[in-house]
Amino acid sequence: RMAAAPPSYCFVAFPPCSKDGLVVFGKNSARPRDEVQEVVYFAAAEHDPGSKVECTYIEIEQVPKTHAVVLSRPSWLWGAEMGANEHGVCVANEAVVTREPASESEALLGMDLVRLGLERGATAKEALDVIVALLEEHGQGGNYYEDGSSCHTFQSAFLIVDRNEAWILETSGKYWAAEKITEGVKCICNQLSLTTKIDAEHPELRNYVKSQGWWNGDSDFNFSEVFSLADDHLACCSGRESLEKQGGDVSAQAMIDVLRDKDSGVCVDSESFLTTASIVSVLPQDPSFPCIHYFTGTPDPSRSIFKPFIFVDDVKLVPKVQSPSFGNDDPAKKIPRFQEKPDRRHELYKAHEWARSLLEKDQDKGQKLMRIMLDLEKQGLEAMEDILSRTEILDPAEVVDLFYDCVDTELKFFK
Repeated sequence: RMAAAPPSYCFVAFPPCSKDGLVVFGKNSARPRDEVQEVVYFAAAEHDPGSKVECTYIEIEQVPKTHAVVLSRPSWLWGAEMGANEHGVCVANEAVVTREPASESEALLGMDLVRLGLERGATAKEALDVIVALLEEHGQGGNYYEDGSSCHTFQSAFLIVDRNEAWILETSGKYWAAEKITEGVKCICNQLSLTTKIDAEHPELRNYVKSQGWWNGDSDFNFSEVFSLADDHLACCSGRESLEKQGGDVSAQAMIDVLRDKDSGVCVDSESFLTTASIVSVLPQDPSFPCIHYFTGTPDPSRSIFKPFIFVDDVKLVPKVQSPSFGNDDPAKKIPRFQEKPDRRHELYKAHEWARSLLEKDQDKGQKLMRIMLDLEKQGLEAMEDILSRTEILDPAEVVDLFYDCVDTELKFFK
C-alpha cells in the first residue's frame, strides 16, 4: 500500500469573498515532524547561454533570466514547498497519490517545479506553462523525504496564483489537467480535486487514459474519478467552510486563523506529520500596490508568528532563518543519499524550539510569551494594512529590512 501523502492545505480567496480587492493565498506545509524549513530569497539574475541549473536530483537547462523569488523550503532540497516572485505570482504544491505509482527514479520533484515556475513565470498562466513543459521534458520522481531507509514518492498538485487569477494544476506522471479560477474560495489538499471543469490539459491526456482502460470515452471526463484510487477524492478541505463563513471578509488575518485551526485538521500535528511552515500572501488586484507575503519560518502556525516580506531591490537578507549550508558534503547530494542527517536547524528554529518547550512546561509563562508574540504579529499586520490603504506610492527604503527586523524582534523576545 502506498504511504499516505502528507496532509498539507492550500487556499485562495478572490473578491468578493475577500476584502478590499485583495486576492488572499495561504498554505500550511505538512511534512515529516523533524524536518526544518528555511525562508530564502534569491535575487533576479541573468544567466549565460548554455548554463545549467542543479535542482534537487537532476541538472536541467537554465533560462536567460530568472525572477527574484522568496521561498519556504525544506532545507535539504533545491526547490520549495511554497513561495512567491517579484511579479506577484505565488505557487504551492501538494503531494498526491494517484492510481499511477509515482516514479522512484530521480527526476524533478514537485518542490523543484514550484521554484522553477516562480523563477520563470511572470504570471500564474506562465508559471503553469513552465511547470507542464518541464514535466513533459524531465518527468517527476525521486524521494520526497530526507530518508535513507526508504523512498517516498508522490505525484504533484499545484495552486498557482497571481493578482488576477489562479490555476489548480493536477498531475500524474507527465499527464496533467488544470482549472482556472477567478472568484470564490478554493482549497486544495493531498487529494485530487479537479472534476469535469478543465480549462487546459495535456494534449494526449484523454487518449492515454482510454488506452489504460480507465475511461471509456462516452461518459463525462472527470479527472479525479479517472486518476484517483477508489473514492479518496471526495472529502477534502475542511478549511474552506471557515473561509466561506467570513462572507466577503477574507483578509490576511482570516487566512492566518484558518491555518492555525487544529480542530479542522488544517493545522496538522500528528504522529508522523507536523505543519513545519506556513505562508499567507496578499495580492492587491490594483498593481500600484505591493504584494505582501507573510512567512512563519517555524513549525506549528498556532505557536508561530507570521512575518511580512515585500519585494524591493536590495532587500536585506535574513541569515537567521537560513539553515547552515553543507555544500557538496551534504548527505542529500552524495550517492547513496541521506546516509546521515546533519543538524539543519537555523537560529530562529532553535529559539522557537525553546519557546515551544516553555509552552509545554510552564503554561503561565508560555501563554504570556504567546500573547507578546501575537501582539507583535498584530503590529506587523496593521502596518501592512496601512501600506495598502495609502494613496502615495511605497518608498522601498521603508521596507527593505522589513522581514529582517521582524525576525530580529521575534528572536529578541525569545531571548
